[in-house]
Amino acid sequence: QVQLVESGGGLVQAGGSLRLSCAASRSIPSISRMGWFRQAPGKRRELVATITSSGSTNYEDSVKGRFTISRDNAKNTVYLQMNSLKPEDTAVYYCNLYLLGKDYWGQGTQVTVSS
Repeated sequence: QVQLVESGGGLVQAGGSLRLSCAASRSIPSISRMGWFRQAPGKRRELVATITSSGSTNYEDSVKGRFTISRDNAKNTVYLQMNSLKPEDTAVYYCNLYLLGKDYWGQGTQVTVSS
Protein backbone atom coordinates (compact mmCIF):
# COMPACT_ATOMS: atom_id res chain seq x y z
CA GLN A 1 0.00 0.00 0.00
CA VAL A 2 1.16 3.53 -0.78
CA GLN A 3 0.03 6.74 0.86
CA LEU A 4 0.28 10.04 -0.99
CA VAL A 5 0.45 13.31 0.92
CA GLU A 6 -0.13 16.61 -0.88
CA SER A 7 0.85 20.09 0.22
CA GLY A 8 1.09 23.59 -1.20
CA GLY A 9 -2.50 24.55 -1.91
CA GLY A 10 -4.01 27.84 -0.84
CA LEU A 11 -5.59 31.12 -1.88
CA VAL A 12 -3.96 33.23 -4.57
CA GLN A 13 -4.99 36.12 -6.78
CA ALA A 14 -5.43 35.68 -10.50
CA GLY A 15 -2.08 35.81 -12.24
CA GLY A 16 -0.28 34.42 -9.22
CA SER A 17 1.60 31.17 -8.71
CA LEU A 18 1.47 28.14 -6.45
CA ARG A 19 3.57 24.99 -6.21
CA LEU A 20 1.99 21.72 -5.19
CA SER A 21 3.99 18.81 -3.81
CA CYS A 22 3.04 15.16 -3.37
CA ALA A 23 5.20 12.77 -1.41
CA ALA A 24 4.76 9.01 -1.51
CA SER A 25 5.14 6.99 1.67
CA ARG A 26 7.61 4.57 0.12
CA SER A 27 9.84 4.10 -2.87
CA ILE A 28 7.97 4.17 -6.14
CA PRO A 29 8.94 1.63 -8.80
CA SER A 30 10.33 3.04 -12.00
CA ILE A 31 7.41 1.68 -14.02
CA SER A 32 4.93 3.98 -12.33
CA ARG A 33 3.20 7.07 -13.63
CA MET A 34 2.40 10.00 -11.34
CA GLY A 35 0.16 12.94 -11.93
CA TRP A 36 -2.30 15.56 -10.79
CA PHE A 37 -6.05 15.67 -11.23
CA ARG A 38 -8.53 18.31 -10.10
CA GLN A 39 -12.19 18.53 -9.27
CA ALA A 40 -14.18 21.74 -9.18
CA PRO A 41 -17.54 21.97 -7.39
CA GLY A 42 -20.26 20.26 -9.41
CA LYS A 43 -17.80 18.95 -11.98
CA ARG A 44 -16.12 15.65 -12.68
CA ARG A 45 -12.53 14.98 -11.70
CA GLU A 46 -10.25 15.79 -14.63
CA LEU A 47 -6.65 15.15 -15.52
CA VAL A 48 -4.29 18.10 -15.19
CA ALA A 49 -0.87 16.60 -15.92
CA THR A 50 1.01 13.32 -15.75
CA ILE A 51 4.66 12.31 -15.79
CA THR A 52 6.31 8.95 -16.26
CA SER A 53 9.44 7.78 -14.49
CA SER A 54 11.45 8.64 -17.60
CA GLY A 55 10.13 12.19 -17.57
CA SER A 56 7.56 12.08 -20.36
CA THR A 57 4.78 14.54 -19.63
CA ASN A 58 1.19 15.09 -20.67
CA TYR A 59 -0.97 18.16 -19.98
CA GLU A 60 -4.62 19.09 -20.22
CA ASP A 61 -5.00 21.72 -22.94
CA SER A 62 -6.12 24.57 -20.67
CA VAL A 63 -2.97 24.38 -18.51
CA LYS A 64 -0.37 23.99 -21.25
CA GLY A 65 2.23 26.73 -21.04
CA ARG A 66 1.14 27.68 -17.51
CA PHE A 67 1.65 24.52 -15.43
CA THR A 68 4.74 22.35 -15.19
CA ILE A 69 4.86 18.88 -13.69
CA SER A 70 8.13 17.46 -12.43
CA ARG A 71 9.27 14.46 -10.47
CA ASP A 72 12.10 13.64 -8.09
CA ASN A 73 12.41 9.86 -8.09
CA ALA A 74 15.00 9.90 -5.30
CA LYS A 75 12.52 11.68 -3.02
CA ASN A 76 9.44 9.83 -4.31
CA THR A 77 7.86 13.22 -4.90
CA VAL A 78 5.97 14.86 -7.74
CA TYR A 79 5.47 18.60 -8.10
CA LEU A 80 3.08 20.86 -9.97
CA GLN A 81 4.25 24.41 -10.59
CA MET A 82 1.24 26.53 -11.46
CA ASN A 83 1.79 29.98 -12.96
CA SER A 84 -0.59 32.57 -14.39
CA LEU A 85 -3.40 31.10 -12.36
CA LYS A 86 -6.99 31.83 -13.37
CA PRO A 87 -10.22 31.71 -11.36
CA GLU A 88 -11.26 28.68 -13.43
CA ASP A 89 -8.29 26.79 -11.97
CA THR A 90 -10.07 26.79 -8.62
CA ALA A 91 -10.54 23.18 -7.53
CA VAL A 92 -9.39 20.47 -5.18
CA TYR A 93 -6.18 19.05 -6.63
CA TYR A 94 -5.43 15.36 -6.17
CA CYS A 95 -2.14 13.57 -6.52
CA ASN A 96 -2.32 10.28 -8.40
CA LEU A 97 -0.04 7.28 -8.67
CA TYR A 98 -0.80 4.66 -11.31
CA LEU A 99 1.07 1.45 -10.62
CA LEU A 100 0.52 -2.05 -11.95
CA GLY A 101 -3.04 -1.32 -13.00
CA LYS A 102 -4.09 0.34 -9.77
CA ASP A 103 -4.75 3.98 -8.92
CA TYR A 104 -3.65 5.52 -5.64
CA TRP A 105 -4.93 8.95 -4.56
CA GLY A 106 -3.93 11.62 -2.11
CA GLN A 107 -6.44 13.35 0.14
CA GLY A 108 -6.55 16.46 -2.02
CA THR A 109 -5.48 20.06 -1.50
CA GLN A 110 -7.65 23.10 -2.17
CA VAL A 111 -6.52 25.71 -4.67
CA THR A 112 -8.59 28.88 -4.81
CA VAL A 113 -7.89 31.64 -7.32
CA SER A 114 -9.61 34.96 -6.72
CA SER A 115 -10.39 37.40 -9.52
